Amino acid sequence: MHFEGKDEFLEERLAKFDNWIKEGKIPTSSKVIPVLESLSGLQWILPTQQAVEILRNMRTFALANCMCRERYNRCDNPLEICILTNDAADQWVAEGKARYVTLDEAKARLKMAHEYGLVHLTFYNPSQYIYALCSCCECCCHDLQFMKKYQRPDLIAHADYVAEVDTNACVQCGACVKRCVFDAQEHNGKSVLFHQEKCYGCGLCVTTCPTNAIGMKLRQKLTRQRF
Repeated sequence: MHFEGKDEFLEERLAKFDNWIKEGKIPTSSKVIPVLESLSGLQWILPTQQAVEILRNMRTFALANCMCRERYNRCDNPLEICILTNDAADQWVAEGKARYVTLDEAKARLKMAHEYGLVHLTFYNPSQYIYALCSCCECCCHDLQFMKKYQRPDLIAHADYVAEVDTNACVQCGACVKRCVFDAQEHNGKSVLFHQEKCYGCGLCVTTCPTNAIGMKLRQKLTRQRF
């Protein structure tokens, strides 16, 4: 993904997040959440790691346009995709920037985002509680641009899960390469390489694999694996 030069909007936002982190107001800018379909058993999942489980514990939900995609307009991904919760939802609805939705509607929007290959991220405010879930693309999302344009992977926290590959089941089709936002999957012209240390645990590769060769496991010591 190619990014143009100086971007004052991103740089001002980056400076704000750096100050919040330095002051201990937020742990990171965001955290990756694995998609629900990527995990085989709920007993393995912590509530904070899944978008649906996070939403179940919220009082209200509202749907708003992604302000990153509104600003950059670099793709045709869904625009009304950001889910606000509780007080943030109430405030945005009152200001006319969002509309209330049911839990089922919010879940359906997350499923649609997954089908488009978007990464689910939680967003924190300075009081360190989650106020939004957004489904992001690498061409517009400010956090993913921080990572790729400014080499700031520290601003996005890994999910507690990581992809793992059954090398016997892999057919080298490369579908996972096209799906991976974090460059963890790579085709070198002969075979597919999986750089597990780059995996953020979003799970998008799992549900695109035609042979079910990729699964998710709790993040442990990472190794580089070829398949």
